Amino acid sequence: MSFNCEVNEYTPITLSTFNTVIPSKLTTKLGDLGLNTSLRNWIMDFLTNRPQHVRSGHICSTTITLNTGIPQGCVLSPFLYSLFTHDCRPVYGSNSIIKFADDTTVIGLISDNVETAYRAEVQHLFAWCADNNLLLNTDKIKELIIDFRREKGRTHDPIHINGMAVERVSSFKFLGTHISEDLSWTTNTSSLVKKAHQRLFS
Repeated sequence: MSFNCEVNEYTPITLSTFNTVIPSKLTTKLGDLGLNTSLRNWIMDFLTNRPQHVRSGHICSTTITLNTGIPQGCVLSPFLYSLFTHDCRPVYGSNSIIKFADDTTVIGLISDNVETAYRAEVQHLFAWCADNNLLLNTDKIKELIIDFRREKGRTHDPIHINGMAVERVSSFKFLGTHISEDLSWTTNTSSLVKKAHQRLFS
């Protein structure tokens, strides 16, 4: 994240991803990355015609066959998902997209109060998700604004997704670290102290 600016806007986005990946689209992308046909066919075979049922005690549900998604809990799945999303890149130089498993974060650098590139980047990401059959978990999308201006009187219009305004928060947990809008360590330290107390006295 770059801080030599007026405003940084940080939008963490959670995707419901592993069960919606389309294997044929994945293998096409793997071909674009140079994987040979035999390996792509093996991956297609691995991801399609997968029988699945639910067992509770001695009772089993009817078996169904799955032809979409990547099996959760499989060692190969996070790697395949990373390859599937390799073409999810920022289209504006002032923005960054950070991906970790199915968590995606858009970071926008805003100068001179011009938010056009940042807002367009977020909309571009939503369009990319739709094109790739990935579902946005709108309940978990938050917006964090880090403002370095001395005068902070300007109001900020929220981002809208499917007609709903994204919630603005004062801090957010990013890859295990609480980031606050004032870049202080108070929230993160308090969280760590609370965890330490729970382990010491539980």
